[in-house]
Amino acid sequence: MRDILRLLRLFGPYRAWIAAGIGLSVVVALSNVALLALSGWFIASMALSGLGNQMFNFFTPAAAIRGLAITRTVARYLERVVTHEATLRLLSELRVWFYGRLEPLAPAGLQFYRGSDLLSRLRADIDSLDNFYLRILAPVVSAAICVVALLAAVSFISPKVAFINGLGLLMAGIALPLLAQWSGRGPGARLVTTRAALRAAVTDSCRGAGELRVYGAVGRQGVHLEELAHALIADQRRLVRIKGLFSGLSTLAAQISMWGALIVIIPVIHAGTLPPADLALVAFFVLSSFDTIAPLPTAFQSLGETLAAARRIFEIADAEPAAVEPQPATALPTRFDIEASALRMRYSHDAAWALDGVSFHLPQGGALGIVGPSGSGKSSLLNVLLRFWDYQGGEVTVGGVPLQLLGGEQVRTLYAVVAQQSHLFNASIRDNLLLARPAATEEELREALRRAAVLDEVLAFPRGLDTYVGEAGARLSGGQMRRITIARAFLKDAPILLLDEPTEGLDARSEQLVLQALKQLMRDRTTLVITHHPEVLTLVDQVLALREERLEPDINAQDAFACRAI
Repeated sequence: MRDILRLLRLFGPYRAWIAAGIGLSVVVALSNVALLALSGWFIASMALSGLGNQMFNFFTPAAAIRGLAITRTVARYLERVVTHEATLRLLSELRVWFYGRLEPLAPAGLQFYRGSDLLSRLRADIDSLDNFYLRILAPVVSAAICVVALLAAVSFISPKVAFINGLGLLMAGIALPLLAQWSGRGPGARLVTTRAALRAAVTDSCRGAGELRVYGAVGRQGVHLEELAHALIADQRRLVRIKGLFSGLSTLAAQISMWGALIVIIPVIHAGTLPPADLALVAFFVLSSFDTIAPLPTAFQSLGETLAAARRIFEIADAEPAAVEPQPATALPTRFDIEASALRMRYSHDAAWALDGVSFHLPQGGALGIVGPSGSGKSSLLNVLLRFWDYQGGEVTVGGVPLQLLGGEQVRTLYAVVAQQSHLFNASIRDNLLLARPAATEEELREALRRAAVLDEVLAFPRGLDTYVGEAGARLSGGQMRRITIARAFLKDAPILLLDEPTEGLDARSEQLVLQALKQLMRDRTTLVITHHPEVLTLVDQVLALREERLEPDINAQDAFACRAI
């Protein structure tokens, strides 16, 4: 119930659309029942009139039947338009809301989640929430309104018929749906997790196809995918069987109610209290009234799957960022030196210290190179500076302002980052550059590419800056990707530059081009460089070595690489 109430609160901004869709559904359902009941009565009355047993007004019911048919058709069309518009608006808003909760968690709060699983939550799980409105909320509310209105109407003909009809609707509309929900809860919940696991496995298989071939694991991965697919299909079949069973039971309840109503009404008609044509009216009325609650077994069955998807989304939405945002944040510093004093940081309360007693001073405009073995804390230091992780001891200041007094988004405006894994989105080169400065002109884009020593190569592409780079920059070489990232840093023009293995994985020619671009980029900027390449260390003023979680200052490049344990 807590999850349902939370979903209702999320849907609150669109309550007008939701109410309109439910109202139109009620009009469609009531028009359908009235049309069938009136048509049955009309045909029976015509037959009796033909036999000379009664006289009746032909034109009024004929006009009413036409009016009801038109009303049902128009209302059905409008209902489809409104409900689908409401659903699309809801899904769009939910994705924005979920991403707004997801983004502050990166990367610390998401370290235990696979990227493919997060993508599945953002797309498939939120898509599953359309069931809550279309298949659960709207049918349940519409059915409740229709049942009250129909039972009130049929009670004017016969309270006994209303009782029998209400009993059947209670059975088919509440008892059977609850049993369907109970039966489908397990398969529905498993369906969500299995589907997410299958999507994640397929994504990993595609992105890691090369590694799987190298390690001879393609066969094992194929077996894993097949097992997940079989588990998914098995739960889908269980849900289909449950749906078929309870749909059949609902139809049986409708038939029993109709025959019960006929048994009650026939003596009344035989006594002359009601006209004979009312027999057809009651039969069609009772039978068609079950159309209003027909979606409920499916609605309750879908509830398990929908709530499982909602819980996966709320799990992320409720997570707390690893770095606590200050309230309020301090104003940005006016100078850009960086100083660490006895800095201590670890990733969890029971983990070893990633940084333990680190102290250094990087003056404004200076360049500091950091070397050390894998696991010595180099990346942890960047995580602290970028406010992705909080530190637990000591102090870090930027321009004399304690880092923890600055908000994460706020402090990251001070940095331009060139990392080993230079991420480019599957968009054009222009779009990837504009991430750094959306208002940049064509001349500014070209100048940034020129300073990054990649302009001529970009202009040589058939579409120039409008060339699509492919998924993760697959259409570019490693050197081109790195230099486009450097061009993005030129565009941002931040006062502090963080370089994380900027020449890693490049051939000799690409490395030299990147080094030339970095020389320009570092000019007049406070720069911190993580590297194990001696060529990169020629660009810095001082080199510090991290070994066994402590920082050793004032080591020159040759000495640092003579003693490094990499």
